[in-house]
Amino acid sequence: MRTMKRSLYLALGTNMGDRASNMETALALLEERFGPRSGMSEVIETEAVGFDGPPFLNCIAVFLCSDSPSEVLAACKAIEKRMGRNDSPEYAADGSRIYHDRVMDIDILMYGDICVDTPELTIPHPQIESRAYIKELLLNL
Repeated sequence: MRTMKRSLYLALGTNMGDRASNMETALALLEERFGPRSGMSEVIETEAVGFDGPPFLNCIAVFLCSDSPSEVLAACKAIEKRMGRNDSPEYAADGSRIYHDRVMDIDILMYGDICVDTPELTIPHPQIESRAYIKELLLNL
């Protein structure tokens, strides 16, 4: 049986070091893992959200993929780690997420018609609506 390929929308963000080089490296590693991109937004600069830090470079890349959501998550986390990200998610006493500077952050925004709601992964990404730049990038793909 052939597995159906779905459009995988990934948001990439970096605010540490050579941000342009970080973005190029992450895109190359994602293509190595998932194959050629089927789409990509422009790369824009945004202010850090949820903490004081240097501005981010952000973009959205689209891939055709047949992996399970957990395989996609594991691949994205492995690329983040390979690029030097070593922080684990931290939460404040009220349960809100504490954010930090990141060499590379890769978020799964959407994956075809798949919906996931687990402690490890939520698809569609819960912050699509609250982050204006994500909506803007999606509209301009």
